[in-house]
Amino acid sequence: MKPISTSTSTFSELIENGFVYVDKTATIRELLRDGKAQYFLARPRRFGKSLLVSTLKAVFQGRRELFKGLAIDASDHDWKAYPVIHLDMGSTQRDTVEQFETTLNLMLDAQACDNGVEPPPADKEPADRFQLLVRALASRSETGKVVLLVDEYDKPMLHKLGTPEVRPFRDALKRFYSVIKTCEGLQRFALVTGISKFSKVSIFSDLNNLTDITMMPRYATLLGYTRAEVAANFSEHVAELGRGLGLSPEDATGRIVRWYDGYRFHPNAERVINPVSLGLCFQNGEFRNYWSSTAVPTFLVDLLEKRPVVLQGATLSEDELDAYEPDRLNVKTLLYQTGYLTIEGAYDDGAQRTYRLDFPNAEVRISFNSRLAKAYSHLEEGVASSARTRLVRALLDRDLATAFDVFRTLFANMPYDLTARAPEQVYQAVMVAVLWFVGVGAQAEVHTSDGAIDAVFETERDIFVAEFKRDEPAEAALAQVRAKDYAARVALRGKPVTLLGVSFDSAHRTVAEWKAEPA
Repeated sequence: MKPISTSTSTFSELIENGFVYVDKTATIRELLRDGKAQYFLARPRRFGKSLLVSTLKAVFQGRRELFKGLAIDASDHDWKAYPVIHLDMGSTQRDTVEQFETTLNLMLDAQACDNGVEPPPADKEPADRFQLLVRALASRSETGKVVLLVDEYDKPMLHKLGTPEVRPFRDALKRFYSVIKTCEGLQRFALVTGISKFSKVSIFSDLNNLTDITMMPRYATLLGYTRAEVAANFSEHVAELGRGLGLSPEDATGRIVRWYDGYRFHPNAERVINPVSLGLCFQNGEFRNYWSSTAVPTFLVDLLEKRPVVLQGATLSEDELDAYEPDRLNVKTLLYQTGYLTIEGAYDDGAQRTYRLDFPNAEVRISFNSRLAKAYSHLEEGVASSARTRLVRALLDRDLATAFDVFRTLFANMPYDLTARAPEQVYQAVMVAVLWFVGVGAQAEVHTSDGAIDAVFETERDIFVAEFKRDEPAEAALAQVRAKDYAARVALRGKPVTLLGVSFDSAHRTVAEWKAEPA
């Protein structure tokens, strides 16, 4: 059984040390064969972008010995060697533009040294030094061409998103990346990767030469693992994981799918599994929140704390999904591009395509909503933990009076500017986040033949179908559940169903009353 590494993204290290490598080189060969030679690819963090860049670097350095037995080795690739400029922008994030450009200059010096040429003059701007480096290497190349690989192009400014401070970083990056267009004729191949796709009036205004393969169906599984790839490359690891947890390989696979699968980068594409989460699951022998618990961006939580939205069933137009401005954030677009939401489906409305979004899997859904609920409630960890225990126990015991006492406590601690004059949807979003925080599976905006249920949540014993109203009687909410027969949507799950009508009081910013009855 080959070992798994989750700490290296260097292709040569994986191969030389005998780690598992899921062969993506057949798709890479197709990318190299394509008529266009300059590409952009966006994917969520820790999804294999750096490994892809490292693999391409080895290909263009002509290191064929590393690819023995892989698909590209048996292909018609010519294995010509080229000078490769590899810029890992993930290591250049700094507090000021001046500090960033100093770090960038050091990186350019290192790339010159790695390729055996003198660094460009130190008194030049980074963009000018970048262009001089490209031209120097192209002049030494047998083909007159170089390869440009820019990894995590957006990392230098992600920590400033949504603030005025992002603009100087945006402008500096725009100047620097314009060299990719200026030196287009000197490139055999170029790839720019990142998390976000900023709009064409921003960083990409000078990069219309890049072909965006982010949502091309043929490259949708270039990063991440399909279920077939997991079966082919990790069967022994799946069996070992199952033995440790008392599960059959089939049941272990089912849990892997539920926890870590679900990312889709085109409406018709196959879903893929997060590679880092899967590797950590195998290494630790248990299912936990690995990817999303490491870094839910603080600015995202801050945005959603001020403007809660129901994320499940959220929609975005094609234009909104594709790009946004770094100083004018669209929360749902940002959540999609960073991997907290994924494509669930799409429909065409005239000339405009609209995408339906949802959380990709249990790992992301649980951990993200838990973080949000803590931010909403402003409770200390000990108090929050006690409230969570009481709420779970009450729901399991069908003690709705105690459950709604806990809900009132949580809402009472929310800041005034969040709930004052808030529409019904804000209370709905907070309620669903709280339910996931306590470990109760909840779905919002569950569509039926006669409307959408505000929330359906489920315990080991019961299913609750809830309708929420703001400044209206709970009976009005309950009457809507009855009239539209929302219970029929969950009637076949084999558990008792309870109908709930919940009224929120906007003046006091909490649960005013609730009513329940069996379906």
